Amino acid sequence: MEETSQEVLAEGSSSPMPCLPEYQGANVAGIIPAFLGGAPIPNWVPQIAAGASAVVLVVLDGLGWKQLAERQELTPNLSSLVGGPITTVAPSTTATALTSIATGLTPAEHGVLGYRMLMRGAVTNMLRWATDAGNRRHDVPPREFQPARAFCGQRVPYVTSQELIGSSFSDAHLYGGIPHGYRALSSLPVVVAELVAGGASFVHAYYPGIDKIAHERGFGEFYDAELAAADHMIGDLLQRLPSDAVVLVTADHGQVEVGDRLVYPSDELLRLVELQSGEGRMRWFHSRPGAESELFDAAREEFGHIGWVRRRSEVIDDDWFGPRFSTPMLARLGDVVVAPFEPVSLFEAADSGPFELICRHGSLTEEEMLVPLIAGHGLR
Repeated sequence: MEETSQEVLAEGSSSPMPCLPEYQGANVAGIIPAFLGGAPIPNWVPQIAAGASAVVLVVLDGLGWKQLAERQELTPNLSSLVGGPITTVAPSTTATALTSIATGLTPAEHGVLGYRMLMRGAVTNMLRWATDAGNRRHDVPPREFQPARAFCGQRVPYVTSQELIGSSFSDAHLYGGIPHGYRALSSLPVVVAELVAGGASFVHAYYPGIDKIAHERGFGEFYDAELAAADHMIGDLLQRLPSDAVVLVTADHGQVEVGDRLVYPSDELLRLVELQSGEGRMRWFHSRPGAESELFDAAREEFGHIGWVRRRSEVIDDDWFGPRFSTPMLARLGDVVVAPFEPVSLFEAADSGPFELICRHGSLTEEEMLVPLIAGHGLR
């Protein structure tokens, strides 16, 4: 369904406040430093994790706090854990948030600033490390582009899907960790339990299924079934770990169901645009030379009633990506950003894949920005 931006927001509605990342407090970037950084565990981390013989951090891709809170009857194991919501980073997207979780750095520090980002002259898909012209691993080596070591420089075992091990994005955000792969969800608890039994005191585990199903199927029967399967996996993991070990569950972002509510930028606005980056719920417009002010005015007029429209300088001043933004990073951003607060997505053909995404993320709504940080003791 093609819509103009004027058809999306009801007449008389006003702009809500964005849910900004709490980089100085309860934020995903602070989880690993809380355990591996040498300082006391902060009070926003579930205190049952303090003094545990082993901590297993499980990242369930795409599981927002609000989506979990609305489905407690499907998630008895997750719902039995203690803790609450924390913020993810901006943009609320996988490439950026997973890098912050693993490195303990804000996006402004590690520089992976979105799903599709201007990287040395070409807009690049950061998860695939590729453009339409092919893979960029050789002209932009991942460990050169993002050189910070993961896990506060410690040799931490991480457990992830086997096909992700050795990928360019894995090399960029998990550099320094020790990889352990699984090929089926049922194997994840087995691999983690073996590592803990072998003496690992901190394990990082990642599961992408919830995000994949939300993208392809939206909220509904398929999503509920996937969430129940992930909950069963958490229950199995708890059963396999000793009582002095703790499972800590978080996520990289939540979700908004967009469906076919796509907003198409006008031809008049696109005439001011050199290229686009980001994604449908945090779209960066890179202006043609000298058109920055005109582009901002046009974007505010066209999208101001459905999303937050900001200049690059405003985003930096408001610490969307963190308080310490180095000058070389600025070239990775566009000139004007649109982050929808309505359940819509800004269309760009380069965002398309094998299917249209039903649930999306990237913006600054609570549905996307709030993620769980919940914990429970092992049960063996």
